[in-house]
Amino acid sequence: MGESAMSEEVLTSEEDGILIVTINRPEAKNAMTKAAAEGIAAAMDRLDSDDNLRVGILTGAGGTFCSGMDLKGFLRGESPSIEGRGFGGIVQKPPEKPLIAAVEGYALAGGLELMIACDLVVANTGAKFGIPEVKRGLVAAAGGVMMLPDQIPERIAMELALTGDFIDAARAYELGLINRITDGEALAAAKELAASIVANGPLAVRVSKQVIKQSRGWPMDERYTRQTQLIAPVFISEDAREGAAAFAEKRAPNWKGK
Repeated sequence: MGESAMSEEVLTSEEDGILIVTINRPEAKNAMTKAAAEGIAAAMDRLDSDDNLRVGILTGAGGTFCSGMDLKGFLRGESPSIEGRGFGGIVQKPPEKPLIAAVEGYALAGGLELMIACDLVVANTGAKFGIPEVKRGLVAAAGGVMMLPDQIPERIAMELALTGDFIDAARAYELGLINRITDGEALAAAKELAASIVANGPLAVRVSKQVIKQSRGWPMDERYTRQTQLIAPVFISEDAREGAAAFAEKRAPNWKGK
């Protein structure tokens, strides 16, 4: 398990096919800077390009996920975004492989927007979520007001956006905003969830994510045609044959990713 710093503000480590990406600004509640956004973007490129990596986990150091944009940087004229990728290097261009958010403490403003750009969310029971931008005369522009209504009912998204108030983990789970709540460390629970994805065929996993993400924008009469274009290569892959053979032989599959 090697560990390296993309920048001192983002730490990465690998473990059993999982790339763990940690925002490392605990003294500032992991507020997002330009350097941290660049570190996350680089880590996502690594996740997608390395065949040994199957799933990413995004988390924060020191008991907080991310408290949003670094206001000191903002006042210096710095943008914590990457051209073409958006806030945190991820909200406009998430990775092709699955990404799990492991949330402790606060996921607020840009921090919530980072979280909803992830595919799955595991949170500690004490976590808090919100887009309080309106309290500062701002708008949750990094996907918050656009993406929340895709993930929770519009009325609730509207309430969060217009009041700026927070919700707790129990309410977030009830709304389907997060997948799992743990009394323990969110990262440990996220690793368990990641392991259950790593066990599956990597081509099938990647394409399943792609179909879920893209199909909402497809016209109803084209959905199956468009899906077939994406999934056809999976059904004729070596992995598909291996999956069937492993089932027949009552053994674990040996995936090749092709």
